[in-house]
Amino acid sequence: MIAPGALARDGGAARCTIVIRAFNEEKHIGRLLSGILQQSLRPLEIVLVDSGSSDATLSIAARFPVRIVHIAPQEFSFGRSLNRGLSTAQGEIAVLASAHVYPVYEDWLEQLLRPFDDPQVALTYGRQQGNEATRFSERQVLAKWFPERSDPRQAHPFCNNANAAVRLALWRLHPYDEELPGLEDLAWATWAMSQGHTLAYVAEAPVVHVHEESPAMVFNRYRREAMALKAIHPAERFHLWDVLRLYPANVIGDLRQALRHKRLRRELWGILWFRWMQFWGTYRGFAHAGPLSGNLKQIFYYPRQGDARLLDEPRPARKVDYQARGDEARE
Repeated sequence: MIAPGALARDGGAARCTIVIRAFNEEKHIGRLLSGILQQSLRPLEIVLVDSGSSDATLSIAARFPVRIVHIAPQEFSFGRSLNRGLSTAQGEIAVLASAHVYPVYEDWLEQLLRPFDDPQVALTYGRQQGNEATRFSERQVLAKWFPERSDPRQAHPFCNNANAAVRLALWRLHPYDEELPGLEDLAWATWAMSQGHTLAYVAEAPVVHVHEESPAMVFNRYRREAMALKAIHPAERFHLWDVLRLYPANVIGDLRQALRHKRLRRELWGILWFRWMQFWGTYRGFAHAGPLSGNLKQIFYYPRQGDARLLDEPRPARKVDYQARGDEARE
């Protein structure tokens, strides 16, 4: 058991391992690793789990203090790659990050770890936001899933391993499900809560999550996640009626926000195709099962109330300076 305040703070070092999943991430991996090195707390180690990159991902990572773990592409699943990396971890807490995110502030790691002073906390996850290139509807989704207010004792299992941390002693009792096509984070959090543990959402630990997806990729992402959600909750359903109801509701909400920001003409087509691929992909993923439970359905699909800012208001904390390390973040 970790005593209050013990995680942090041995001369600015943290007893945590950062585990990053990567596949052909040469455009992003350097920026993430640069952001980690500028944190107010130093991680014990950084582990990169690579699933067969054929670009410059590994050569860029080699410029940083990173231990690389390999997994064959044919063996890959999200859960299996995490388990492979976590099995080598030496810390007490594992911080999980996608290779195409990067921290906004220098205290990202410190904020993400802070809730673990409470021994009941099994998992924390931080805010995710887009950048100027993020599609308008994706920004609305991120604002819905990752609000501006923290929740230190969350009442539902929603979380996201693109920016999260787990207590390794609990992971060893219950590793990630390697058979799920996605949402291994939701499945693990559901288990942790069933054991009497709690989750903490940390809005003060934001990352920028870069999604550069075609319509087909958006469709496949939501279909895969729907298939995983069906496996986790077999009784749940998502009918064609849900598509016909939720698609126009979300499109109208996005169009109103685009109009408010005077971006309607610029964003119109992207809103229409993104929301269609989101809900059609979800429907196809649930094709052989079927209504989402009220709590998760509200989180995943219903339009966000209020405005998703185009540019998030900064906190008083120092932002990570990526310009100063630009050479390291690029190939």
